[in-house]
Amino acid sequence: MCQSNYCKELLKKFEMDKYKEASTPISTSCYPDLDEKGVSVDQTKYRGLIGSLLYLTTSRLDIMFSVCMCVRFQSHPKESHFKAGKRILKYLKGTINVGLWYPRGVPLSLTGYSDSDFAGCKLDRESTSGTCHLLGASLISWHSKKQDCVALSTAEAEYIAAGSCCAHILWLK
Repeated sequence: MCQSNYCKELLKKFEMDKYKEASTPISTSCYPDLDEKGVSVDQTKYRGLIGSLLYLTTSRLDIMFSVCMCVRFQSHPKESHFKAGKRILKYLKGTINVGLWYPRGVPLSLTGYSDSDFAGCKLDRESTSGTCHLLGASLISWHSKKQDCVALSTAEAEYIAAGSCCAHILWLK
């Protein structure tokens, strides 16, 4: 399952088809924050970009975390947030043919994986959990979400993520 044509249209729509590719969807050195002193951008254009990227996450798990980071700033987007969204587009340009693969004849067993960061959000120090669920070799479900409470340790953040993953596996069964 691949949405390469949609990616190409998205790059043209936001005039990013002539820009250089990025190797990662989000900067590894700094994450977006409130940027209260930054210059505001057009809310409608930013929300259009975020909505388009959210639609693309149905087949592109690799951009889920970075898109969810950008979603948090829809009410008061700044230039730095729009720049982060454009970086995702630059990443898509270099990985335009990436998608999901569902092979035939693979034994069906349900497997789940989880991970979290500890106090990754600079604003409220909440951790972010990520889970993915496979049926055989096929990815069938995933999510990336800020945890509801503030974890006091890395282990606690990991336990919360693992609990969420287990609950979702039980629901899938």
